[in-house]
Amino acid sequence: MPTIYIRLLDEGTEVFRPTFAEPAGSALFKVRPTSNYDPQDEKWEFVPGSVVECEKRELEGEEVLVAVKAHYNVPPK
Repeated sequence: MPTIYIRLLDEGTEVFRPTFAEPAGSALFKVRPTSNYDPQDEKWEFVPGSVVECEKRELEGEEVLVAVKAHYNVPPK
C-alpha cells in the first residue's frame, strides 16, 4: 500500500501526517487510518475512508504524494 500525506488542521503551522492508502484510480487513493489514529487528538483534512486526489510535492527534501482534494465520483475499477 502506498504512503500518502494528509494535512493536519488547527496546528498553527503546516503539518502533514503520513498514512497508508489504497489505490482507487489515476492519482486517486482511499485514505486508511494510522495504527494510532485518534480524531480527538489530530484533525485530518481528509478522514480515513475518504477518496482523495493526490499530487507529488516536496516535503522536507523528499518527493511524496500529498492529498489535495476530496473525490466523490470514483470510477469503477
